[in-house]
Amino acid sequence: MNILFYLTPKSEVMYLFDDYSVRQAMEKMEYHKYSAVPIINHAGAYVGTLTEGDILWELKRRQTVDLHEIEDIKIRTLQRKRDNQPVNVNCNIEDLIMTSMNQNFVPVIDDNGIFIGIVTRKNIIEYCYNQCKSLV
Repeated sequence: MNILFYLTPKSEVMYLFDDYSVRQAMEKMEYHKYSAVPIINHAGAYVGTLTEGDILWELKRRQTVDLHEIEDIKIRTLQRKRDNQPVNVNCNIEDLIMTSMNQNFVPVIDDNGIFIGIVTRKNIIEYCYNQCKSLV
């Protein structure tokens, strides 16, 4: 099965550029109510995943909650606990399912590492549910 059927395209995904400030990231994440978002560079390549926890740990490490101070901190400089592992657009559904087990979304990249969208865990669970239902 082609994973593109389950893809939410980049044009519909909230993502951050790696040169955004921590404050910009916080504001976008708050507005969209997301706790984890993909990070890309200006060439479009997937860089990693930023989580609320990554931001909180950075603020603790710097011992600050001053929003003006964090305007100068670029998210590319943050230590991230873990990045959601991407899959290639040509991967099979089994690889997609295995990758999704430990992340709430799976970034999808093309052969050049360019971010093209995500597949949410909800969509993967729905696929699995429909597969199980069809066996009954």
